[in-house]
Amino acid sequence: MTCKTSNVSFRIDTDIKNQADNLFSKLGLNMTTAFNIFLRQSIREGAIPFNITVNTPNAVTIAALLEAERIIEDPTIKRYNDVEEALRELKA
Repeated sequence: MTCKTSNVSFRIDTDIKNQADNLFSKLGLNMTTAFNIFLRQSIREGAIPFNITVNTPNAVTIAALLEAERIIEDPTIKRYNDVEEALRELKA
């Protein structure tokens, strides 16, 4: 059975496209296949196949996340094996 195809053209931020290409490549997909999967799943579910929210972290949350990343990467920061060990040191 021959499948008719249509071309779709749209503009996208170059950085976003490159990131998507990189991700899809790691998944063994190309952009066309990834979009076809998205479209088929949308049709199957009768909706966008994921939640779309305005749940953007605020400045305080972003700062906390960045601080956590810095702590994780800093080998000079003291580490504890469990909460009890940390509490003992706090009480000392």
